[in-house]
Amino acid sequence: EPPKPELSPPQNQNAPSSHETDHIFRSKLPDITISNDLPLHAYCFENLSDFSDRPCLISGSTGKTYSFAETHLISRKVAAGLSNLGIKKGDVIMTLLQNCPEFVFSFIGASMIGAVITTANPFYTQSEIFKQFSSSRAKLIITQSQYVNKLGDSDCHENNQKPGEDFIVITIDDPPENCLHFNVLVEASESEMPTVSILPDDPVALPFSSGTTGLPKGVILTHKSLITSVAQQVDGEIPNLYLKQDDVVLCVLPLFHIFSLNSVLLCSLRAGSAVLLMQKFEIGSLLELIQKHNVSVAAVVPPLVQALAKNPLVANFDLSSIRVVLSGAA
Repeated sequence: EPPKPELSPPQNQNAPSSHETDHIFRSKLPDITISNDLPLHAYCFENLSDFSDRPCLISGSTGKTYSFAETHLISRKVAAGLSNLGIKKGDVIMTLLQNCPEFVFSFIGASMIGAVITTANPFYTQSEIFKQFSSSRAKLIITQSQYVNKLGDSDCHENNQKPGEDFIVITIDDPPENCLHFNVLVEASESEMPTVSILPDDPVALPFSSGTTGLPKGVILTHKSLITSVAQQVDGEIPNLYLKQDDVVLCVLPLFHIFSLNSVLLCSLRAGSAVLLMQKFEIGSLLELIQKHNVSVAAVVPPLVQALAKNPLVANFDLSSIRVVLSGAA
């Protein structure tokens, strides 16, 4: 006869509960106040008056610099422009862009009207782009003209959707047929930006997972969750990422990945640091830009660190301005 299972002993009603006996390890650092009742854009620019005239965005390809005040104003114009095109709170906008100032204006502008940005890799195949487009139910795509051919007629379209007819396509450069130019957004009047009630748990971003263990899936990020993440990195008296207002932060990692979007762009906006935007990694250009703009914080991934460590070109450049190297996301 098989042994009968033993019954658990009777519970002592006076015994402390398990959560009372758990060991809790607390940081020696003081707690920080997190302003996660604000919308993300309001949080990022909460201290705008402290550094409004300082550089905010630097385009590595053109050298054009936007101050924090200009970045905030253009984002408001983009918000108004999106609203004029019929984009409302909760609508999804896809960015299919390499790193550029227009990505930032689009992301912040969408946040200002309660819309949601889904960030897509412009090097995706046509099929991959439309899987994300369809899953996210995006109503508008902001991209570069060289990627518009990936949005044309294809078997991957649902119900034979066509750009310019069934969804809006905006390009940041000369627009092909049936597309609008980004100017339609930046030339809008910021006074036309609608007043929208945004709650902390409203979504603001919809990045997609890398698909390592299956198909990529959309990850809903709320205003509250992104603010909390950024605050843990740069807020408080002893922040994890000690970004300063005179820092220049290298942004060569793609903004369609969460590491760059969160820990580079959003943290820099909050801290008042300048962001140097590079469209893609090319070691010669990277070294030139670091030296030219006195980059002080470099966010990288291990393969990039390895490339810098082994390339003899490095010896030809003065990289002494760098005080922090952040490596992760791999």
